[in-house]
Formats: sequence, C-alpha cells, structure tokens
Amino acid sequence: MDNSIVPAQFVIALAAVAAALGCVLIGVNAFSRTLRSRRASGVLERALDRQSAPVQKDDANRRPFPRFFSLTGMAHVVGSKWLESRLGRMIVADEDRRLLDRCGHTDASSRARFLAARLVASIVLPAFVVFASHGNVHGSRFMLTCFAALLVGFMAPKWYVKRKATKRQRSIIGELPMFVDLLRILQGVGLSLDQSISVIVSDFAKVMPILTQELALAQRQYATGRTREQAMKRLATSYESDDLAAVLRLMIQIEQHGGAVQEPLRQFGDRLREMRRTGLRERIGKLTVKMTGVMVLTLLPALLIMTAGPGFIAVFHSLAGLHR
Repeated sequence: MDNSIVPAQFVIALAAVAAALGCVLIGVNAFSRTLRSRRASGVLERALDRQSAPVQKDDANRRPFPRFFSLTGMAHVVGSKWLESRLGRMIVADEDRRLLDRCGHTDASSRARFLAARLVASIVLPAFVVFASHGNVHGSRFMLTCFAALLVGFMAPKWYVKRKATKRQRSIIGELPMFVDLLRILQGVGLSLDQSISVIVSDFAKVMPILTQELALAQRQYATGRTREQAMKRLATSYESDDLAAVLRLMIQIEQHGGAVQEPLRQFGDRLREMRRTGLRERIGKLTVKMTGVMVLTLLPALLIMTAGPGFIAVFHSLAGLHR
C-alpha cells in the first residue's frame, strides 16, 4: 500500500511543478509582450520629444530598456498622468510651468519630474522630522515643525527652478548684444536669416550657450512646419525681455519683407551696449554706498582710536591727578 501511495504523491508533485513551470512561461510571455510594447511606445515618445524639445546630450547613451523600468521613467509615467488632473494643475501651476519653460525644460517629462520632486520632498522632510524627534510627537511645537518641513519640501523645488530661471534670464540678456552684432555681420555678407541662425547656433554655442540653445529649438520647430513667428513666440514671451522681443520681431520682419537691416541692427546694438553701461554705472553707485557702510563699521573705530586716543589718555591722566 505504501508503494502505491509514493508514486501517487510523486505524480502530484510532478504535476504541481509542471503547472508552476507553465505559469512561469505564461508570465514570461506576457512580460516580453509588455516589454516590447513599452519599448515601441518609448521609441515613439522619444521621436516626438526630439521634434518638440531640445535634444539632450545623453540621448546617444540611452539604455535599451523602456522608461517604465527605471526610477525616472516611473516618475515620468506617473507624473504625466497626474499633470493633467486637477491636483496636478494645482501642484504644478501655470507660474511653475513658465519657470520650467524659461529653464529650457519644455517637454512633459520635465514637468513630471518637477511634480515628483515636490511630492517626494513633501513626504521626506516631514518624515525626517518625525524620525529626528525620537518619539516625542506631541505638542503644538512638533506640529508646527512638521508643517514647516512640509512647506519647505513643497517649495524647495520651485525655489531651485526660480533661481535657475533667473540665472538663465540674466545670461540671455547678457548674450543679446553679441547676437545682434553677429546677426548684423552675417546679414551684411549676404546670408539669409535661416543661414545666419544656423551659423550662430553651430559656431557660437560656447560663447552664447543659452541663446543658441533657444534658437536651436526655434529652428527645429520651424523645420517641422511652423511659421517663423510661431517658432519664435516662446522665446519672445518666456524671458520677459523687451529687447529680446524687439530683436525677434525684427527677425520676423526680415523673414517676411526683407530689406536692409544692417543699420537698424547697428543702432539697436549700440542702444543695448549703452543700456549695459548705464546698468554698470548703477551697480557701481550701489556698491559705493554699500562700501561706505562697511568702511564706517570697520575703519572708523580704528581711525577714532588713532586720532582721539592720545587726547582721551591725556584727559584721563589729568583727571587722575586731580583726584590725588
């Protein structure tokens, strides 16, 4: 009887192993199909991103795995779904989107990463406060500290993006006079506007990194079928610079109507340089006022000691002699 039970148990175990192997094969097949579909969607998404956003430097070194199977890919997938929801529009408001656009992050994945950074920081900092409290989680002071940590975690990504956007805005305003001069020279030698922009983007990227990056994006949008005005609209409105908007309007007029533009560009470049000199004079004036306060706090005590010190010592000696 024992000999008949053992083969039956063996057959049952063998059937269970076969069923498990079948489940594994089915899972591997489903996983491979999902992997192929994710890879195909990732290829299509990257192709669309290359048309609407600047090409990143590490595009050639992308891993063959789809975005979903990396941490940044998961943040992109989840964040992209949340961005269009009401909560996503509250967390990433229009002002935040304009700041990201000014930083050069024009694609949806950048906004998704910004959303993920805000959510993660809003969770991590209060959790760190709770962990650092060593179990003392009572009282209004602890609640106020947690609320402050939540607020700092929520606002820290925006502060970073705003600081970067301000730096880029200053850089692009500083690059504008050289761009006007280069455009005037290239237009003077007979190049078209498209050729002039291509030469500036390809040969002067190290001298004007921010402006050439924005012009390269505008050129790609123009090459995909947009008009020159539509391609330049984002650059004209993102940085809130009247001078930059005026130069871009002049470029659009050159594209539409043509004509001699060397003299208007020369006058515009002279005005920009004069405005820069005026700004430098203002900075020097403010620096002089600040240095006056520093000199009063540092040099005036030493000057008083050197000039009035002997007189005070003589007065003290005379008063000491009277008391004797």
